[in-house]
Amino acid sequence: MATAEPLWRPDETRIRTANATHFIGRLLREEHVALSGFDALWQWSVDHPERFWREVWQECGIVGEMGPPPHLIDGHKMPGARFFPKARINYAENLLAGIEALDPSGDAVVFRGEDKAERRLSRHEFRRLVAKLAGAMRAMGIERGDRVAGYLPNLPETVAACLATSAIGAVWSSCSPDFGPQGVLDRFGQIEPKLLICADGCFYAGRTHDSLAKVAEILPKLPDVERVLVVPYTRKAPPLEGLRNAIMLDDFLAGQRGDRIAFERGDFDAPLFIMYSSGTTGVPKCIVHGQGGTLIQHLKEHRFHSDIKPEDRVFYFTTCGWMMWNWLITSLASGATLLLYDGSPFHPSGNVLFDFAEAERCTFFGTSAKFIDACNKAELRPMETHDLPALRAIASTGSPLLPESFDFVYRHVKKDVCLSSISGGTDIISCFVLGNPTGPVWRGEIQARGLGMKVEVWNDAGKPVHEQKGELVCAAPFPSMPVGFWNDPDGAKYRRAYFERFPGIWHHGDYAEITAHGGLVIYGRSDAVLNPGGVRIGTAEIYRQVERLPEIAESLVIGQDWEGDQRVVLFVRLQPGEEMSEKLRERIRLAIRQNATPRHVPAKIVAVADIPRTKSGKITELAVRDIVHGRPVRNREALANPEALDLFRDLPELRD
Repeated sequence: MATAEPLWRPDETRIRTANATHFIGRLLREEHVALSGFDALWQWSVDHPERFWREVWQECGIVGEMGPPPHLIDGHKMPGARFFPKARINYAENLLAGIEALDPSGDAVVFRGEDKAERRLSRHEFRRLVAKLAGAMRAMGIERGDRVAGYLPNLPETVAACLATSAIGAVWSSCSPDFGPQGVLDRFGQIEPKLLICADGCFYAGRTHDSLAKVAEILPKLPDVERVLVVPYTRKAPPLEGLRNAIMLDDFLAGQRGDRIAFERGDFDAPLFIMYSSGTTGVPKCIVHGQGGTLIQHLKEHRFHSDIKPEDRVFYFTTCGWMMWNWLITSLASGATLLLYDGSPFHPSGNVLFDFAEAERCTFFGTSAKFIDACNKAELRPMETHDLPALRAIASTGSPLLPESFDFVYRHVKKDVCLSSISGGTDIISCFVLGNPTGPVWRGEIQARGLGMKVEVWNDAGKPVHEQKGELVCAAPFPSMPVGFWNDPDGAKYRRAYFERFPGIWHHGDYAEITAHGGLVIYGRSDAVLNPGGVRIGTAEIYRQVERLPEIAESLVIGQDWEGDQRVVLFVRLQPGEEMSEKLRERIRLAIRQNATPRHVPAKIVAVADIPRTKSGKITELAVRDIVHGRPVRNREALANPEALDLFRDLPELRD
């Protein structure tokens, strides 16, 4: 995996001006802590967690009351540790404070839709919108702890509604309009929202999709919803007939001055967001995240791992049903401008996101590993077609980034950029491993473990290992651990989800390795790991080889129970115009055998027309495995393309 030289090293200017370097200097000047660099900072952060997180609060200028020490109680308990137990803060107040010191006429949010709609809100306009929404929510009776549900595209109004919800102490939860009615009910039906905010529709892949008909189907099963707030997007005056207590946005805001916001400060662990597990193995878990843990964790990741500075222009391709949307909007707290895109990233071509990045002088470009791989397969060449002088960082998540995708970025996107493969999850609304703007990028490796995150790789005996594959764990508490699960009063579901495998240790469910460089490689989800002949194989190890072949658009691999053992079965979606042949199968087998091991070679290779994936674009190995074994998939609504599952049912190729 390792190469002799890194693909990129930061120059001295970038290292000297990095936020992390400034933080290290401050620790030396004010706290007399001498650290030699980022790796030393990580070690100090996990050795002194209470002190580290207090210093992050101060360095990032969090608005609120930290409270007297101790700032960490029961720091040995997981779950059970409490950070900043006497703090009083408000998430939205901090995000708006991040832009208040800047030119009020400058951009707070820039939006581009697939239909070519372009809008921008100045910092002054955006703050007024948040204030009006917060005032209108208060006027209708939304109080601290009430839930506000957003069934919305990635619009400026979506961000403003989220901040308005937080400002008054209520709890925000959202999912994107590509969810069908049952998928929405599986989520919002558990949390009993008082206000439902939706758009009239959305655009995707050249088509207009109506949302109001789905809302009409959902509403009778959400009896606690007192009002439906409709944001016009695809139509200026959408019909509201059949929607109980529906009101258009302008009418909802009528009479609100928008000149001030009364922020409700609450406890560090006061509920802020309710997120949802993917739900492919049952009804989604409702994961409750606290405002303080979310804020301080995101600030740390934005400032020190992503080097986001005031007036940077930050983009992440995401819907508001994925945790990266929440991660993105928190960059307002660092004074960044949000660049929002809604629609298909490949309509009318794969250049639309690079067009947006060029036009808006994007400094941080975030996307999925699948998007980068698709750009590579489509032979896009942004380095030749786009001018991206401001771009300093590219982030990738959602699945492991292939080594060939690292090559593609540096050969065909931009040479002088910090490519940060990041990984964490909805479970922690943040990352365990991510970028280091002051360190080198090695091919196929995630650069660093998160500061303050005691991330280790453990073997089956529960012992830490290096340069060996094992289970990714976090061996000490951290602020963005969930407050709990909704409707889990004794915490049993929460403990079972993360602490059953290694009691008192967060077991994240990734199969990983710490490299000789101190970085990480993730080989796939532990529950999808293959086990032929008792040898554990990460699925990403096979994808890395298969998806290098030009004939292959995408692949999915599972273990099929067979004759008392398990055999590896590989499904491939071919590029348009390609056909499966025995010659191609042999090329696939050869590529895997030569670049992995003979044990990685699949016993069966089957071409399929499509591969099922979640709403956030992740392929669903477990759902396919269930279908192949004749087991039901309990929540097809969690999938973006559930009809693809039927392609894997009763395949004759898997009967012998």
